[in-house]
Amino acid sequence: MPTQILPPAGAPRVLAAAQLSNSLGDGAYYVTSALYFSRVVGLSPTQIGLALTVAWAIGSVTGVPLGALADRRGPRGTAVLLALATGASVASFLFIRSFVPFLVAACLYAVAQCGLAAARQALLAGLVPPAARTGVLAHLQSTLNAGLAVGAALGGLALHYDTQGAYLAVFALDSVSFLLCALVLLRLPAVPRSVGRGKGEPRLAVLRDRPYAVITALNAVLLLRMPLLSLAVPLWVVDRTNAPSWLVSALFVLNTLAVTAFQVRMARGVDGHRSATRAVRHSGLIMLASCVVFAFSATALPVWVTVSVLVAAAVLQVVAEMQQSAGSWQLSFDLAPAHQVGQYQGFFGSGVPVARTLGPLLLTSLLVVWGVPGWLLLGGILFGASLAMGPAVRRAERARAAGREGADHGAQLSERRRAGAR
Repeated sequence: MPTQILPPAGAPRVLAAAQLSNSLGDGAYYVTSALYFSRVVGLSPTQIGLALTVAWAIGSVTGVPLGALADRRGPRGTAVLLALATGASVASFLFIRSFVPFLVAACLYAVAQCGLAAARQALLAGLVPPAARTGVLAHLQSTLNAGLAVGAALGGLALHYDTQGAYLAVFALDSVSFLLCALVLLRLPAVPRSVGRGKGEPRLAVLRDRPYAVITALNAVLLLRMPLLSLAVPLWVVDRTNAPSWLVSALFVLNTLAVTAFQVRMARGVDGHRSATRAVRHSGLIMLASCVVFAFSATALPVWVTVSVLVAAAVLQVVAEMQQSAGSWQLSFDLAPAHQVGQYQGFFGSGVPVARTLGPLLLTSLLVVWGVPGWLLLGGILFGASLAMGPAVRRAERARAAGREGADHGAQLSERRRAGAR
């Protein structure tokens, strides 16, 4: 891998190796799973969509308790177990031939994936100093995209042969990749368990942290960009523009290569609340511009001009994606208590399954049905969410400061009482 992608030696590089191992399998899985479930398992598109919607909805609410488990039991061991559970759930797809077992397996897969993401973040927080976390996460994102690109190419071979054996090989590869991920994670040093809960502190404190919940909700809105390139843009290109259909694949490759090459550079300078909120705000403005350019591609233009417009829109979109990612990573760690990183990351990460659950229906309604006005409305929604992030972060900072003052005051009173008793 290029030096730009490789993180510093030590724990960050081991984390990158774990990320690379399972992203290779995931890349192949993503491009073949829909055809596997329909052609091999024999499910209808409605059954597939329903099962995946239910699965990711359940996954979105299990990230918090599994993240809390990582805090209490140690993130390394929890991450290893959840990587093994993810591999096992993928392996179970090899033997499923009806809807109900598929639904159960999909739920197990989504739960394990969401929990693994939270445990990995807690593991990173325990091994990487706070000032370096966003930079390391940028390296991991670059590694992830490189692995997905190679995995997608392997999946493309399975699509070319289009046989049951080829699809089964892809699922076996993805399952083994998570086993390899677990083995790599075992090379990391153990991170101590978090200290016990304070007196009167709830077990899942993040659920009562309203300022952090607002930030998480705004981030979930911004993550609606996730199904944009994989679902909405392909439908838009084919149904609403005169661009050739092969451009869909080209835009996906462009996005993957851009994140691989430039995510680390985009994350430089994001090292605190102000720089993070600024990055998110800029991402919203650029995303608004991207939506306007995408909408313009539906006008009567020569084919080569339409292609150029769509490429320009995709470039703006990936720049916005990289800036939003860097800013949200920084905020998610900075505003989480040090002894509860797992559950806070589990809660913050719930935006991903929420976007995967609600995004397809929302984006197809806005963009495919409404057309140009839908693009403009989507851009306005994303820009508005990015602008609201600044006030939400300032509110969360004030709440944390007030909480620290209250804790310090309580400690002083306790000390005075103990002194009086003596």
